Formats: sequence, C-alpha cells, structure tokens
Amino acid sequence: MSSNQVSFGRILTIAGVTVATAFAGYAAYFDYQRRNNPEFRKQLKRKLKQHAELEKQAKEEAKQEKLKRVNEILIAELSKDPLPQDPSQREAAFSSNVEMGEKLAAVPGSELESALKFYKALSVYPNPSDLLGIYQRSLSEEIYENIVLMIALMPPSNVSSFLTGAGVGSASSAAPAATVEIDE
Repeated sequence: MSSNQVSFGRILTIAGVTVATAFAGYAAYFDYQRRNNPEFRKQLKRKLKQHAELEKQAKEEAKQEKLKRVNEILIAELSKDPLPQDPSQREAAFSSNVEMGEKLAAVPGSELESALKFYKALSVYPNPSDLLGIYQRSLSEEIYENIVLMIALMPPSNVSSFLTGAGVGSASSAAPAATVEIDE
C-alpha cells in the first residue's frame, strides 16, 4: 500500500514539474518573440487595440442601453403619476417623494426607483440648484448619476429655466474673453 502512495506521489511530482517546465518554456518563448520579432509585436499591439476598441464599444452600448431604460422608466412613471401643478400639492409631493426616495435608497438594488423619486421631488422644488447640491453631497454616486441622467433626458420646467439661465450667463462671460484674446 505504501508503494502505491509513493508511486502516486511521484507521478504528481513529475506532472507538476512537467507543467511548470512547460509554462516556463512558453514564457521564455513569448518573451523572446516579443523582444526579437517585429511581426509578433505588431500582432500584440493589434490585439491590444482590438481589445480596447471592443471594450470601448461595449461601454458605449451599455451606456445607450441604460439611457434607453431610464428614459422608458421615466416616461412610464410620469405618465402614471404626473407632477402636480397646484402649489399646495407640490409641497406634499415634494415631501412624499423625498421620503420614498430615502427609503428606496436604503434598499440595495432599488437605486433607479430611488433616483426617480428624487427626480420628481426636484421637479416640484422651487430652487433646484440648492436641492441638486444637497443630492450630490448626501446620495450615493449611482443614484445621483441617475438623477442627472433623468434631468438630461427630460428636464423639468424649473430645472430647464435654471439650465438655460446658466447657459446664457456662461456665453456672455465667454464673449469678452474671446474679445480680449483677439485684441492682444
């Protein structure tokens, strides 16, 4: 029985040494080809470029898919439960949406639903820039990104006026800088 164990141990040792030797031989061959064969180097660079391109394409497709999904969810939610227009209802909607958003933010996996509630609260809030700053400081990055994505897809009236006001201000401040550069 002990000779069986010895022979089995010897076989495992030989197999291990063989695998290690084959791996070391391939590593040496790969390194030699990488250093001395320009065609091999070009092939490696092509493969790296293709891999980077495929990865970039996959990220872009994932981003487009996320945009599509968020847009569908946003449209469905706003058609099911439209934003109130009456000021007293807006206050109640703000409070309930923030409360629901906070509850959903605590539940893992419901980041999109939480962002939707915070988006709806932002839509009825009178000063969206302040609330957006609070969201950025207090919410997780994923929820905040979803809120910003929703604003980009379908800006609420109070946010769109804020955004167009910021765009006009930055355009007017950029014009004098261009004039100064031209004068010099």
